[in-house]
Amino acid sequence: MSAAVVVEAPGVHSLVPHEPVAPGPGEALVRVHAVGICGSDREVYQGNRPEGYVRYPLTPGHEWSGTVQSVGAGAPEALVGCDVVGEGFRNCQVCDRCHAGDTTLCTAGYEETGFTRPGAMAATLTLPARLLHVLPDDADLTAAALLEPAACVAAAALKANVRPGERVAVVGTGTLGMFAVQFLKAASPAELLVVGTGNDREALSRRFGATGFRTKDQELPADFDVVVETAGSASAARAAASLLRRGGRLVLTGIPAPGAEGLDPTDLVVRQLEVHTVFGAPPRAWAHTVRVFGAGLLDPLPLITHELPLAEFWQAIELVGSGDPKVGKVLLRP
Repeated sequence: MSAAVVVEAPGVHSLVPHEPVAPGPGEALVRVHAVGICGSDREVYQGNRPEGYVRYPLTPGHEWSGTVQSVGAGAPEALVGCDVVGEGFRNCQVCDRCHAGDTTLCTAGYEETGFTRPGAMAATLTLPARLLHVLPDDADLTAAALLEPAACVAAAALKANVRPGERVAVVGTGTLGMFAVQFLKAASPAELLVVGTGNDREALSRRFGATGFRTKDQELPADFDVVVETAGSASAARAAASLLRRGGRLVLTGIPAPGAEGLDPTDLVVRQLEVHTVFGAPPRAWAHTVRVFGAGLLDPLPLITHELPLAEFWQAIELVGSGDPKVGKVLLRP
């Protein structure tokens, strides 16, 4: 029997029978291969996600990979049988931000797969075909399930605009941080420093291309051209800013808790720092991610530590929130 996870309300979930939703005009029906769990899925389950950014009851799952089974009228027939990943933001395509390509800034309101629309913690997922990105024929579908967080980091890398020979740093050693190391390594930096809370990710950071590793309690340099922050805390943002030279470029990808103290505006102005932020990934970041993945410059597999059946959703949520440094990316397999 096909099944789906449904979070009926914060702290309440069930495994229910799943019937595929036939694709309507412009839509595609995807057979889900694997779906990742991140901190935002845990927020959905616990009820900590901000109002307006979740709609119960809900089938979660915004990080996924799969194979197109069928398409609706007007969608390309050539998609059938293709291995794909898909954008989460359900943008309107007609507002000024969408026309500019900034679909994550759509002014029509927030809609996203796995948060306000049914997600991929089910046997199948039906979504607009325009959101799909076709993978190379030899792509590893399990690895590809991590391309959604990778696309968010790709958005940061594109905003960072690293030039060969620049000195760059990454603050944070979670999934986003490890993807940031890989994207920045591909830009041929002169130096690539990773800053973490502990040493548990040093070996993996160096495997992905880091030339140096320090913990936050060690003395940190202050002369980097570009710093990408991925840890999601106010202290990490401040540490990231402190690493920059005058006129350096900072990209923030983490979302601290509401009310967190931010960066010092006097410091930003006096040092003339260039600050960018990322929330989600627009199509250009997705396209860049799939290209880099296809070129073999992005390796998600070492980040995966657990793969569980869909019925063990609760155990997966617990693993993600355990704080155990041995727990990396957790996947569910419908």
